Amino acid sequence: MRTIAIINQKGGCGKTTTSINLAACLARLGQKTLLVDMDPQAHCAVGLAVPEEQIERTILDALIEERDGTPARLLDTVWQIASDYDLAPSSIKLAAFEQMFAGRPGREDRLKNALAGVTGTYRWCILDCPPSVGLLTFNALRACDEVIVPVETGYFSLHGLAKMMQTLELMKEQCSKDIQIRILPTLYDTRTKLAREVLSELRNKFRDYLMLSTVNFNTKLKEAASFGQPITEYDPGSRGYKDFLNLARELMGQQPVAVQTAAPEALSRPAELVQRAKQLAQLTNLQFGKNTITAQAVAEAAGAGAAAATDAAMAGSALAPATALGGKPMVATASRLEESAEAAPAEGNGNGNGNGAATAAGAAASAAQGAAKTTAQKIAEFYGVKQVGGEVIFAARFDTAKKVLIAGDFNNWSPMSTPMINRGRPGEFWMCLPLRPGRYRYRFVVDGKWMTDPHNSYVEANQFGELNNVIEVS
Repeated sequence: MRTIAIINQKGGCGKTTTSINLAACLARLGQKTLLVDMDPQAHCAVGLAVPEEQIERTILDALIEERDGTPARLLDTVWQIASDYDLAPSSIKLAAFEQMFAGRPGREDRLKNALAGVTGTYRWCILDCPPSVGLLTFNALRACDEVIVPVETGYFSLHGLAKMMQTLELMKEQCSKDIQIRILPTLYDTRTKLAREVLSELRNKFRDYLMLSTVNFNTKLKEAASFGQPITEYDPGSRGYKDFLNLARELMGQQPVAVQTAAPEALSRPAELVQRAKQLAQLTNLQFGKNTITAQAVAEAAGAGAAAATDAAMAGSALAPATALGGKPMVATASRLEESAEAAPAEGNGNGNGNGAATAAGAAASAAQGAAKTTAQKIAEFYGVKQVGGEVIFAARFDTAKKVLIAGDFNNWSPMSTPMINRGRPGEFWMCLPLRPGRYRYRFVVDGKWMTDPHNSYVEANQFGELNNVIEVS
């Protein structure tokens, strides 16, 4: 029987979630698995919907001696959760174990002795340890073959990890056992810069300990626990299930399977809303505030005879190093063509041979301003999000709205701090914010209802299954 202890003295790093779902995935792969709850909080039973009032014997009964009460075999405490998946539950009474066995010889081998009776019954044993380094954790170390340290990809977890690893190495020496210690990154949110930096730091400083698998932040894992189910039963199609299945396969000696990340529009989002977002993007022809009046559209509006002049105007203005949000080249706009047309006559008068091209460029720009501007292009020209210098302008139209607010990374998602200003016409709202270079997510709050910006097609899914808009400030 291969025994793995899940240990970290820091709480909230996903020890119990890892224990429950790793054991479930091992069982799903046909490996008979026992989950032993060594935490007096007894969250394994809660997370697997084992009714507390029906638990007669716990892991404590398998650890005590006759002078402490009536000992029990470990198998007598076991609850069957699913096929090949059993649980030895805990209770708050387990907190008295350290005081009960203080000073007794062999106190650190109580769990090891209890597990000796089931080595031929199970192929795997997962030990969920308490968020402390005491006698219960030391018993787990004496009984296990390997240790997994779940580490939340946050600053405080990284800060205390070095000391935790030193403590485990010292305890391993006291156990006189060659125990393999591994680090498992958990609650990893690839969308946040901090999580990416922490994971990079883990790879640099703890390369010899770090596992290939990573457990991403996934709300389905929290939902599964609230329903008293492992992720294998609650949502076997979720990212959380794939992450823990990869972890189980890695422990079994198999190469983890690369998890394909779906496009932002497809993550936990109803299909009709995704389609609506795409329709809005097509309607406005807008992305990151870019107006998409192309040279071809201008040439068609001005007539075939003005095509050459339009190319000249494009060379003078649209192909200049103008950038939109994110530093990406902007497509030619009607206003830029007008500027080119105004500049061209002056240049022609100076050298005596540019009047024809200037006149043609002016005609093309005039035609683009008049005939080529459809309603959709006008909307794109006046609504959306654009960067002007060090400021970002948000413009939106909600015909019946009375109050529109902006919430995003730039204001700690506090919409009341950034109300949009009415332009003076019903339904038109505007706001200019000074933003530092970087990537920001945001949403509108329209009359108290959270909404996606319909004029910005750059979106990504959030943890609530909604769509956040994204801007990149250069």
